[in-house]
Amino acid sequence: MNLPDPTIRVPRFQAARWLRGAHRQTIWPLLIKGPLPRYRRQRWDTPDGDFIDLDWIDGAPGQPCIVLFHGLEGSSNSAYARGLMRAIHARGWHGVVVHFRGCSGEPNRLPRAYHSGDAEEINWILRRIHALHWPALFVAGVSLGGNALLKWLAENAHSGEATRLLTAAATVSAPLDLAAAEGELARGIKRAYACYFLRSLVPKALEKAVRFPGLIDVAAIKRSRTLREFDEAVTAPLHGFHNATDYYARASAGPLLGVINTPTLLLHAHDDPFFPLSALPAANDLPRAVTPDFPAQGGHVGFVQGAWPGNMTWLPQRLLAYFDRHIACNLRMP
Repeated sequence: MNLPDPTIRVPRFQAARWLRGAHRQTIWPLLIKGPLPRYRRQRWDTPDGDFIDLDWIDGAPGQPCIVLFHGLEGSSNSAYARGLMRAIHARGWHGVVVHFRGCSGEPNRLPRAYHSGDAEEINWILRRIHALHWPALFVAGVSLGGNALLKWLAENAHSGEATRLLTAAATVSAPLDLAAAEGELARGIKRAYACYFLRSLVPKALEKAVRFPGLIDVAAIKRSRTLREFDEAVTAPLHGFHNATDYYARASAGPLLGVINTPTLLLHAHDDPFFPLSALPAANDLPRAVTPDFPAQGGHVGFVQGAWPGNMTWLPQRLLAYFDRHIACNLRMP
């Protein structure tokens, strides 16, 4: 394995001059996804009789692996997944996009699906990937996947399990306070983002209601106009929460950040339209293992730079540069 140069730094993010503004940065990536990497799909059965699909990028023997947990209703087709996996392929590393249940294009077998605090799901996935024996294992979580990853890092800090399995981690635009994030997406023009997610969440839930009658309220699903209403009707009852308020409180990673001891990059734009700036943690409140990077601009998982039509290369470069520093440090240790 080639030793990365830990002195390489990625310049601080500066939004493209022609694409300033949180909404433009958030929406434009949908139009510049770039080519789909050549994935190798693999299906794993879950311990409870369900399945997940993983899309792999196969690298050279002896190279590190990067695991990506996607955001709400995301997949290996998402712009950020494409960009990161293309960058991983270019350097000959291994990469894998883990699809949460029901997000790979086929309904999962069980009533449950996935949610923002599903640390238990992440635990068995990372254990299984770690067992494939990589020289270094990194993991990135985007938006919902980022919050779930941070929750797992916190819950597995004291046991040493997180640092045993991973070399380093990174999250992008993670909604650290789920109640605050939902409230933001229920205000004004930002409701359009909630409607965008509900456009796929509601049909999936209705399909589950047909396959598993009596578990969820069909009328309440159809009435859902906000993410809170959907979480009240679907996410909470299917995943063991009393209601949406209980779900947001128990699944939010923000209150748990102080115990994380695995090297972790916390990347989040100040202008993220999905999350209020006031809910971001102060840098001096974070543990030494957590590195905050809060650019002024970038939107929600946007970070578009360059001349028209722009590119999303900054985000994978930032993540890879962070991982490079930690792999170099580990390999130089006696």
